[in-house]
Amino acid sequence: MKNLDKSLYSPSFSHVYIEKQAMNHPNTKKILNHFSNAQIIEINHYKDIFSRSHQHYGLQKKSPKLILALKKDHLIYKGAEVCEDFGHPYFYYTSTMMNCIYDCEYCYLQGMYTSANVVVFVNIEEIFGEVEKLLKKHPIYLCISYDTDILAFENVIGYGREWMAFAQKHQNLTIELRTKSANFKAIQDIEPLENMILAWTVSPDPIIKKYENKTPFLKDRLISIKGALDRGWKVRLCFDPLLSIEEWQKHYKEMIKYTFSQVAAEKIYDISIGVFRVSKDYLKRMRKQRGESLLLSYPFETQNGISSYDVQQTQKMINHVYQWTANYVSKEKIYI
Repeated sequence: MKNLDKSLYSPSFSHVYIEKQAMNHPNTKKILNHFSNAQIIEINHYKDIFSRSHQHYGLQKKSPKLILALKKDHLIYKGAEVCEDFGHPYFYYTSTMMNCIYDCEYCYLQGMYTSANVVVFVNIEEIFGEVEKLLKKHPIYLCISYDTDILAFENVIGYGREWMAFAQKHQNLTIELRTKSANFKAIQDIEPLENMILAWTVSPDPIIKKYENKTPFLKDRLISIKGALDRGWKVRLCFDPLLSIEEWQKHYKEMIKYTFSQVAAEKIYDISIGVFRVSKDYLKRMRKQRGESLLLSYPFETQNGISSYDVQQTQKMINHVYQWTANYVSKEKIYI
């Protein structure tokens, strides 16, 4: 049956849709080198494919297509309140890529987008230009991998390298690159930057196996984390989102113990802790996409438009993970 299921779907990225205006961009040509057997389809605008109605996110995840486009508006966004700003007053994020090659059951992207196809904006130089305009006004803390996982796709797009080269020229810019990948090797030859933070989302293996489809196991993520630390990079660990599943205390306690048996706690730049939280509107669409999901069927409470665990459960989870983490890392480095 598994072989039959596979035969029903085309391989991932078997088709590449390209905006007419993006067709001759150098990044388009570079990316297409990785998909020599793909069928190329010219389109007028990426939303003609990406934003169509009546798409099924879950089915598309089995065989996502690639869309190459030019980003023409909203190049930079102010950071969302549900995201940790780590004390930076000028907190922004940008999306050079939409959607992710992974398939986490709890991912908010399935509530944010109607499509599981992956969009890459090839005109990254225009986003750099917008950042430079803001930098003339004030310093910036910029997250570049919120709505995707850039490092997981680095071998194809090379955007991690491009952002690092850009950061090197702007010392009043601090960049966070967040990932679940085990792909540090793709950038391991680059000298560490003082104003660049590599942030890994770290989860217990039972959660990875059940809810973080296609992502590397904890051991593999930690190998990449150790590699980055050994090279001298600033590394952030993200115990986020915490999920209230059966035996969550056992799983997270064991994860934290194992994590710090593999990496040097004193080398960690900082740590963030947070529970699962999502816009109530996104959650509604997520539940529609994954009607069988017990994880998303939890009776969350909603406050100010954000759905999450009730205050008591939230505090219990954060307190436990905070105390376990504080056994290894100074409390000044832990953000909740």
